[in-house]
Amino acid sequence: MQSKIIFGNAEKEGTMRGGWFIGHFMPDNDPRSTSDLEVKWAVHPAGDGRSEWAMNAEATTLSILISGRFRVQFPESEIVLSNQGDYVLWCSGVAHTWVAESDSTILTVRWPSKSGDSVGMSKS
Repeated sequence: MQSKIIFGNAEKEGTMRGGWFIGHFMPDNDPRSTSDLEVKWAVHPAGDGRSEWAMNAEATTLSILISGRFRVQFPESEIVLSNQGDYVLWCSGVAHTWVAESDSTILTVRWPSKSGDSVGMSKS
């Protein structure tokens, strides 16, 4: 029987999945396996960024700044997260990219958790 209490380190446990440590991609017998949401802990050095635009077909995304300065770009706007707790939420169908303006730690929650929902796109 699997324990009903799980503990660990989000940064270490997400290493093999780009920082994602809760979601559909976890083994079926693991309490962190769920199609309800995905959770990611990401540490980005200054200058780190996404090289292409991406969009989710169904998922809504919430990114919260833990530390640093982080810019999320959308086709018609950009949001700078600069104070601990600043967040940006975007719905499915919204293209985005990002860059860490300084060393940054970001907690991202995406729902629902579906394989193949995030699609990379060429920058125009």
